[in-house]
Amino acid sequence: MANTFRVGDMTVHRIVEMECGFTPALEFLPDLKADVLEENKSWLAPSALDADGNLVLCFQSYIVKTPRHTILVDSCIGNDKERTARPLWHKKKDDTFMRGLAAAGMTVNDIDFVMCTHLHVDHVGWNTRLENGRWVPTFPKARYLFSKTELDYWLAENDKAELPPIADSVIPIVEAKRCDLVTSDHALDDTVRLLPTPGHTIDHYAVALGRGGKDGVITGDLIHTPLQARYTELSMRVDYDPKQSADTRRKFLETYCDTSTLCCFAHFPSPSRGHIKRWGNGFRCEYVTD
Repeated sequence: MANTFRVGDMTVHRIVEMECGFTPALEFLPDLKADVLEENKSWLAPSALDADGNLVLCFQSYIVKTPRHTILVDSCIGNDKERTARPLWHKKKDDTFMRGLAAAGMTVNDIDFVMCTHLHVDHVGWNTRLENGRWVPTFPKARYLFSKTELDYWLAENDKAELPPIADSVIPIVEAKRCDLVTSDHALDDTVRLLPTPGHTIDHYAVALGRGGKDGVITGDLIHTPLQARYTELSMRVDYDPKQSADTRRKFLETYCDTSTLCCFAHFPSPSRGHIKRWGNGFRCEYVTD
């Protein structure tokens, strides 16, 4: 399975930090009924549903090399972070992410932009790394693109009670003056632009690639599992606005259904990319592996 592939005139690398059965499907998707899950096990298992009924999620970054820029979309989980609610992530010290970066022929100094589709824990972790007891930007030459609306919301939430991912992976970027505050329809240039896809968080964005955004799109967390493609109304448990999330998901899938646009999903099991096809009243991903 190739983790490096072409999207138009761009090269895209997947850096997979972790892929595993993560959360029981019936907990992750509160409106999912047990009989519906049972009906779908034949195609979900084993790649998207493990033997214990946990959804299999991939935690990964996408690096996009354009003719002008090298862009990291979402920065995964990170090392050394206080994540007591997730034992697999708590004080993690492996070299998986950095080995993935090296396998793509890059170092932290090669990243020009870090695009955070939203500011949840598993999308900001490698924004920073621990150096002499301080959190410093992992990618020292990069500009970090945060939605201003998204950042303002999470800073306000952190003021009420400290949120470790904001305190250790977002605020240090702001304090280092490495972030650019943008709207969720911002265009980096004529081949990379953001797409407003709110609902999972207050101002979540996806990233569209190619002229007109037609070559590829990196979804972020507007969708987590193939089950949500078949049943777009199933919103996950921590969505900021579940109704908006469901509407965004259906609109997104309708837009890219039966087109040549390569959809690169944040959490779908490997290979995590493919083309959207219709499936009854819902959709499915026709995976591409090369």
